[in-house]
Amino acid sequence: MLDTWTLLIIDDCAADRKIYRRYLLKDPHQSYQILEADCAEEGLALCQKVRCDVILLDFCLPDMSGLELFDRMQQEIFKTSIPVIMLTGRGDEEIAVQVMKRGALDYLVKHNLTQDVLQLAVRNAIKQSCLQAQLLKTQERQRLIATTALRIRQSLNLEQILNTAVAEVQQLLKCDRVMVYQFAPDTDGKIVASSVESYRTVALCDRVGTGTGEQGSRGAGEQGSRGAEEQRSREEVAVGFSPVPLCPSAPLPLVPNPHYPLSPEGGIPSPIPYIYELGLCNCVSLKEQFNTKANLVVPINLSNNGNPTPKLWGLLIAHHNSGERHWQTDDAEMLNEVSVQLAIAIQQAELLAQTQAALAKEKQLNVFKSQIITTVSHEYRTPLTSILAAASTLVKHSQQLDESKQHRFLGIIEQKARYMSKLVDNMLLVNQLELEKPKFQPISVDLLQFFSDLLEQERETVGDRHELIFKITGNHHDFWGDRGLLQQIFINLMSNAIKYSPEGGSVEFHLIGKESEAIFYIKDCGIGIPMADRENLFQSFSRGSNVDTIPGTGLGLAIAKACVELHSGNITLSSEVGQGTKVTVSLPKICPTGQLSPSST
Repeated sequence: MLDTWTLLIIDDCAADRKIYRRYLLKDPHQSYQILEADCAEEGLALCQKVRCDVILLDFCLPDMSGLELFDRMQQEIFKTSIPVIMLTGRGDEEIAVQVMKRGALDYLVKHNLTQDVLQLAVRNAIKQSCLQAQLLKTQERQRLIATTALRIRQSLNLEQILNTAVAEVQQLLKCDRVMVYQFAPDTDGKIVASSVESYRTVALCDRVGTGTGEQGSRGAGEQGSRGAEEQRSREEVAVGFSPVPLCPSAPLPLVPNPHYPLSPEGGIPSPIPYIYELGLCNCVSLKEQFNTKANLVVPINLSNNGNPTPKLWGLLIAHHNSGERHWQTDDAEMLNEVSVQLAIAIQQAELLAQTQAALAKEKQLNVFKSQIITTVSHEYRTPLTSILAAASTLVKHSQQLDESKQHRFLGIIEQKARYMSKLVDNMLLVNQLELEKPKFQPISVDLLQFFSDLLEQERETVGDRHELIFKITGNHHDFWGDRGLLQQIFINLMSNAIKYSPEGGSVEFHLIGKESEAIFYIKDCGIGIPMADRENLFQSFSRGSNVDTIPGTGLGLAIAKACVELHSGNITLSSEVGQGTKVTVSLPKICPTGQLSPSST
């Protein structure tokens, strides 16, 4: 079916108007709705009421000249170039130059006018007018896109970028709602920005833009009845662009669909009935989510570290459901161009976030190094002094010392060397826990036997002033944990309990087995911890203000807490100054299957 164009003939000669009408209605390539006016004022009135695609204007009119009418139409009606073909009975070149300079599309001499000449002139005028309109529209679109891109890229904060993008695109497309949907590695995704309402996390099988129109009318029962056939098929969403495979890690190139070309003669593009056509390799119901006439969707593709295949980050979705909306190719192209700018802004924001994270980690490492230097210089001085004094005494006076005294000095050297070795081990472990995050390797552990062995080792080294008490309650079987991390928890908590009980006394270790978790606490009767110091005690190099001359690095609780968290457990502390401290650890008995180490199976 041919497009129908509106054409206005302004000529005071009825016979000429009849000839022009007859010629044009015989055009096999175009269809016309023809209006007529016999004077300038009537023609001006018709132009104000009806949008005319082409005007045939006689140079000589009874009430004013064709040039004067042309000027008035430019000033009062048309904001852009006027699709006017000037007609005159005289072949005057001077008049032709004036007419063309004023902006007319063509100039025809009546006595040379034939059917073919008139038809061709009008078709060319329509084509030129459409091209000019398209050029102006493209220029305006580029201006709007550039303005939108500038506003989007004014910030390097990802959340602000996304919120600005949806607001600007909504203004650009004059639609009800714009959303940004981000894919996640597990194939579920979420709406991370919305122009009209707070976003929420959704699975791909959820629908977007529900509540009105054809989307909201579908109930949960329909979703449940989609069946196995839909699960086996590859979902395809919309038309307007060719189908391509889609998965969260795959690219989504845009390829114009040959089934939706421009209209004949290079006119206005045909409407896009739905949206870009997508496929989903995991067979999740993306179609139900996005495939409505209300949605226009384009991918957000990020560059992939020099790889020619881009990385699919998410989707930019325009939604309009308050009235009938036929998405045009121009709308799709505008949304796609904005998505390119949005992708650049997202990549810059992510790069900034990565750089800031790296700088923060570097700063943390520098602070840690500084604390290590300070701690080592302070904590090594006393044991080194003791080692040097004992060694010097043995070298200078070994012949005067009996065997028991020599053993005592050798024992001092051994004790202080072990302390220094443990200090180094603790610092290395804290560095690994805080900066490198060691692998968690759970295996089946007999907690009763495990803690009994550790307690025996402590009894061999602890003095007579401390009594170590072991209590057991409940079911302690079927526990999975990392033996190395469990040992660090026990050693550091028990060491603190003994060290901060300088007057001696009992240190109680109580193992409590429950159905789904294992709980143990270590309770001492030592100096306790002031309330003001408890908030930061689980941070590296933090110690109570009442430790006085008791040696220590402030690493024990930090190590214990990190090891507990790797077990997905909890650690709490209660204390009274002068009464003692109780540290309680609760650990889940069974780890998730994905965390079990190969050696345990």
